[in-house]
Amino acid sequence: MTADDRTEMMSIPFDVPTSARAYGWMLGGKDNYAVDRDFLLRTLPDFPECVDIARQNREFLYRAVRHLSRAGIRQFIDMGCGLPTDDNVHQVARRFAPDARVVYVDIDPIVLAHGRALLADDATTTVINGDMRDQDAIVGHPDVRRLIDFDEPVAILFLSVVHHLTDADDPRRVLRTIIDRAAPGSYLGLSQVVADDPERGAAMSAHISGGGVPWQTRTPAEVDTLLEGLAPVEPGLVNLVDWRPDADQPPLAPVHDDLAPYLGATEQSKGIYEYGGLLRKA
Repeated sequence: MTADDRTEMMSIPFDVPTSARAYGWMLGGKDNYAVDRDFLLRTLPDFPECVDIARQNREFLYRAVRHLSRAGIRQFIDMGCGLPTDDNVHQVARRFAPDARVVYVDIDPIVLAHGRALLADDATTTVINGDMRDQDAIVGHPDVRRLIDFDEPVAILFLSVVHHLTDADDPRRVLRTIIDRAAPGSYLGLSQVVADDPERGAAMSAHISGGGVPWQTRTPAEVDTLLEGLAPVEPGLVNLVDWRPDADQPPLAPVHDDLAPYLGATEQSKGIYEYGGLLRKA
């Protein structure tokens, strides 16, 4: 472990939950703490859809990266990548394009430590310390410049992180900085938790933000306004379960017993879900 790694590990917050650790637990991961588990178990009685949503997003990642690889994309930037699990972006991409290059971006110290350990011997994939709200710093990072050629098409992924951008963060600027500069034929992939009922969405935002995780649930129409001028890939921006579903894709790890009662909640209540898809720059 480098000196930078030790410094970052010392900054791990143990008194507030983090989105990466909570999300990882819903995917079957073990790199989390009591504060993350307690936060989720307080959240799920009011918003039981969260477990399904997290897992549906991870399944969408596989289908989206597969599509991008088959479409000729060979370089990816994964914003707010979260903790490594199975079928990470570089692993999916290389099944279909062995020459794919990937930069993971995250601000969570435990994500950086685990990612660097996983990728220590991989010359064409890296993880960098970056705040997705500071896109200029990400573009200028030496590892991004080393692996990503912005004169060639690139896929920029904001998967299950757009809801962590509040209006005060100017989400349109964050989402559009790189894609607006990128070569024609580049793609933006994104997903965001939405609510058809704005009042329930506001209640969700208040609950999660009040627990220490920045959050803004939006309506689908509010997400659409951030993306004007980009061409959605069929079937467009939709509930992720409807984006090119594939019953034969690799399964996810099983959830912890404490979370199992919440599986299937999105079948009972369809008003909160993960919304997104791929968009192409002409």
